[in-house]
Amino acid sequence: MHVLVLGGTTEARSLAEALHARPGLRVTSSLAGRVAAPRLPPGEVRIGGFGGADGMARWLGEHAVSAVIDATHPFAETISFNAAGAAATAHVPLLALRRPGWVPGEGDDWREVASLAEAARAVPDTGRRVFLTTGRMGLATFAHIDDAFFLVRSVDAPEPPGPPHMELLLDRGPFTLDGEREILARHRIDVLVTKDSGGAATAPKLTAAREAAVPVIVVRRPPAPGGVPVAATVAEAADWVQALSGAASG
Repeated sequence: MHVLVLGGTTEARSLAEALHARPGLRVTSSLAGRVAAPRLPPGEVRIGGFGGADGMARWLGEHAVSAVIDATHPFAETISFNAAGAAATAHVPLLALRRPGWVPGEGDDWREVASLAEAARAVPDTGRRVFLTTGRMGLATFAHIDDAFFLVRSVDAPEPPGPPHMELLLDRGPFTLDGEREILARHRIDVLVTKDSGGAATAPKLTAAREAAVPVIVVRRPPAPGGVPVAATVAEAADWVQALSGAASG
């Protein structure tokens, strides 16, 4: 049984490890190639796009893929819709592995927005020292804001343009609560901008913001393809593959 894992997330690597350890499964992880030095999972790895839904459907057929698991980032909207179209065309079962989104708790001051553009419009009325943790894609959305300081955290350096008053912090999670507290204090951050990525690896910044009474502009997740079953954990996704494997062998 050949399983294609659309990856690039912590959950995707963990799933590839879990499936790779099971006999009778061939696992291929597909990475977009946007990170310069990605952490490669076990098993086979391909890097780069497929050429849209039609290209992915052809790849599924050419490589005799038995099942696809979309374990991409919750904001990787294009690849998720391409996967849904490709799986339907190739008649291959598809599962989405999605970590649950963050939920505000008591003491949180969240301002939810629908897009990066809406987040940029909200910044001037919210703060002047911004901790921007939305990744290197989309930095240009904030480039016109010339009356605020931006501390931009990213795994790889983003391409210009960016805000005129900007400091770049290259780092990769998981992050600690003490580390996030120190960043907010040292840079005198008065607003945090983030996407609702979910997961524990980058959640400490939210706790640090709550403790420091720093408002958080949260970009909501884009809509996901309809009709695709969803697993919330790696274990659920691995069980789904196991059930398909058992049905195929039976």
